[in-house]
Parts: sequence; C-alpha cells; structure tokens
Amino acid sequence: MDSSGLRRSWRYPNLGGGGGGGGDSLSTVDSWGFGRSSGESNLGSAFDAAESANRVIRVEIVAEPPAESRPGNGGGLRRHRKRRSDEEEFDLNNSEPESEEEYEAYEENYDDKEAVALIGVSPPGDDSSWRTECSQVLRVKSIYICSAIFAAESPFFDKLFSNGMKESEQQHVTLKINASEEAAVMELLRFMCNGNLSTTSPSLLLDVLVAADKFQVVSCMRHCSWLLANLPMTADLAFFYLNLPCSVSMPDAVLPLTNAATDFLATEFKDLTKHQNVVMDFPLSVIEAILSRNDLKETSEDEVYNFALKWARARYPEPEERREILNSRLLPLIRFSRMSCSKLRTVLECSEFDSKLARKFVLEALLFKAEKPHHQKALLQGESTSQMFAERDYHYHPVKVVEFDQPFPQSVAFLDLKREECAKLFPGGRLYSQPFYLAGHGFFLAVHCDTGHESASHCFGLFLGNQENEKDPKSFTVEYKFAVRARPSGEFVNKYGGTYAFTGEKVVGCGNIFPWSSFIHKDSPYFINDVLHLRAELTAKQCVM
Repeated sequence: MDSSGLRRSWRYPNLGGGGGGGGDSLSTVDSWGFGRSSGESNLGSAFDAAESANRVIRVEIVAEPPAESRPGNGGGLRRHRKRRSDEEEFDLNNSEPESEEEYEAYEENYDDKEAVALIGVSPPGDDSSWRTECSQVLRVKSIYICSAIFAAESPFFDKLFSNGMKESEQQHVTLKINASEEAAVMELLRFMCNGNLSTTSPSLLLDVLVAADKFQVVSCMRHCSWLLANLPMTADLAFFYLNLPCSVSMPDAVLPLTNAATDFLATEFKDLTKHQNVVMDFPLSVIEAILSRNDLKETSEDEVYNFALKWARARYPEPEERREILNSRLLPLIRFSRMSCSKLRTVLECSEFDSKLARKFVLEALLFKAEKPHHQKALLQGESTSQMFAERDYHYHPVKVVEFDQPFPQSVAFLDLKREECAKLFPGGRLYSQPFYLAGHGFFLAVHCDTGHESASHCFGLFLGNQENEKDPKSFTVEYKFAVRARPSGEFVNKYGGTYAFTGEKVVGCGNIFPWSSFIHKDSPYFINDVLHLRAELTAKQCVM
C-alpha cells in the first residue's frame, strides 16, 4: 500500500493501545501536541495521537558542540544503548561511542543484560558527523506514531521497524538531534503523519527538505520543493537551489525547485549582451535554458553562437568533454537558420564540432534561407521545427540581403517590422538592423521615431549607417535608395535616396520619411497584414584614397 493510502486508513486505526504504558514513563518530558481534542479523528490527529499509535519516538534535543570539537568524519547514525527494555536510542549526529566514564555511568543505572550492540543503520547522505558526548540535553519531546505509516513513507524507518531483530519490536525509539535541527525534524515527523507542514518560511522549508532527504521521505522532499518553487525567487536563492547540499540524493524529488530556479535565472539574465560576464559562470542547465528562449536578448544569432562557444571553452578545458557538451547539448539550441552565411562558414571550419553534425545544421539553415516565404512559415508552425527556425528577440533586427557583384557591387537589404515593434518606438525610440555588406564594407539600417527638424511633431525616420573604422583614411562612395511597400498595389514605392562618401562610422538618411500620426494609424497604407516592409538598395560607386 502506498503512503497516501496508509494516511487515509489512519482515520480508523486498529493498532492496539497507546504505547504500552509509555505514557507513564514519559510523563516528565514535553509532548509535541497541536491542540488535539480527545474526540478528534481527522487526518491531522494522526500526529502525536497516543490513543491510536503503536510506537513512541522520543526526540532528545542537544546543545550544539563548539565547531573545533567536531570530528571531520563519523560512523553514521548509531543505536548504542537502550535505556529501558522497550526503548531504542538513535543519534542523528553520528556520535562516536561513549567514553569509558560514560559507560560506567550507564552500568550503574542499567543492567548489563539491557545493553545492545552498535548497528550501522543511518539515513543516507547524513553528514552530521560530530557530537561531543558531554552535549547537554536541552529538552525532550515524545511523538506517538504509527510505525506502518513511517515505514511506508521512509525506507530508513522501514528498515528500522522491520529489520527482523528483537529491537525492531520495541515500542520506544530515541532520536538525538542538534538544537538547530529541531524545527525541521519536528516538521518532517508531522508531515509523515498527516501530509502537511505548518510553515511557509523559505529557510525552514529548506531545512525540512534536507532533513527529508536524510530520512528518504521523498513525498516531503517533493512537497517542500513545490512550496519553495512557488515562493518569491531571487538570484541568490536560485543559485543556492541549483547547488543544494550534496546530501540531497534524490534529484527527481527536487525537480520543481531546480526547474523554477533555472527558469528564474534564464529570465533574469536573458540579455546576454548586458550580463555576459555574469552568465559565463552559470552551470550548463541554466545556459541551456537561456539558449532555448525565443526572447533571448543578443545582437544577432551570430553572437549567440559566439557566446556558446566561448562559454564551453571556458567551462570545459578538456577537449573531449567540451566537444561532447557542444555537440550534444549546445549546438542543437543554436538557430543556425538565423545566422549570417559568413558565420555559417566558420561552423564548418570549427574542429570542435562533429563534422557530420555541423554539415547537417548548416545545410538545414541554407535550405531554410532558400525557401519561399510560405514554406518558411510552415516550418515555423511545425511542432518539430518551430524552435529550430524561430527568430529571437534580437537587439539588432534581422534583414534579408541579396548581393550582386556584376555589373557592379550592389546589395539590396529588406527589413520587415511588425506594427507593434514600430509602435514601441514612440516617442523617441530607435531600432537597428543586423549588419550586411557591400563590397566587403559593413552597413546597417536604423529606424527612428523623433521630432522633425521643422516642427515639433513626431516623425518616422530611416537611416543608413556605416561600420568602418573612423581612422581609416579611405572613403567609400555609396548610392542608396529607400523604399516601402504600399497598399493597394503592394509594390515598393521610393521614399528617399542620395549618394554619400563614407569615411569611418557615419549615418545618413531622412528623419521624416512619414509623419508619425498618419504612419502608425490603423488605416495606414504602409502596413500590410500589420507588417511594414522596407527596402534599401546600395550601389558601390567608387573608392577614393
């Protein structure tokens, strides 16, 4: 029967008397109650219900030893002596055997016949390997439990209550814990009885999660993970959750928490251009989450590719391991169809990639670029291909470019903008295209919303920028023409043009292609299916020294 079934049947237990007289022997210690009335039979009353329990857990809370007295290793959770014929003692802090003096003190009070041997039962992952034997017992709390429920909830308790030894039949078990563990262990015991926690404190929930891991209470681990994942997240918390103590041995149980932490970091640091130095220290899981996002912020997919390569080289200095990470984990997340052809060429030349895989990605990208628009749209809507070909929210807007060498160097760049992208430019925004080339010279398009030179009204402006070094003494003369598609014909209509000798980084164009109010109006003839289609024709004229 699973644990939830046991909890349901706990409403009507038939497990015998309440601890076999344990109530009398424990009359001098604290009881961990929660306002039960004697007539309650609901699920919550399963915790500390003497009238329907068959075991008693006696929790001894001891003072924390000084840090310098803590050994570096220990022998695991140990049962070392029983104080009554019906009680076992367990130390959660992996104590070493008592000193000879303490053994003698025990001998004075208890018959030798009651002594039992040490056994190696311990909660997996328990790293609390220290306790001085003179630690003061601060208080004692006794919990009435149903051993069947605890055994179903935890392999540790299952082994404890069903190991076939005489001691497994005793009705009292003593657990010795540090004061710092008290709140978490008591919450864990409560959860094992009724499936609820009384806290929403992130720090205490995390302590309960670690305690649940010690005792292999997977259901509590999942519950704590879910609660923590739904609490407000910060970057520090997210990093901590992704690096939980090594004692957390059941990663599937904490997936809700690690997934929430990963998603938070991927959202907070999706702007790679802004946070690249910070993101370089992120673990692989977060890098994968960032590279999977459509709203990732980067200048272009070329830079996304550059970042992935740079990160892998920094984090995985061993060539074989780096090659494995790149080929199996990172390359499938790169949108090769959105990379420039010149960058795709470098993919084929990179020795860190599997050559067959690199050729596959590049071929798929080139075929996508060559497809007709309606075929590209179908690929973007396909379940298996949509992410592979989708555009991201790049800082620099993608352009489609057609280049000619004869009879003279010429490039035609097409820039398509959605209506909402244009609307966001008001009142003083700017949008830049990814670079494109003419005769080896780099250019880009810039769209502005600004006030006109002759009036205070806002206008839509279009400009051509050059990426050359200002110190370069050469000038490069370009004839340029700007055009836009217009309804009802859908043909491109020339709006502005000129000839300019570029020397260094310069920007030329027109700040008043359209008056803003008429341009953005819902009846504007320049939006076709809510898309603005711009075209820039560049022709190389001469190169002068």
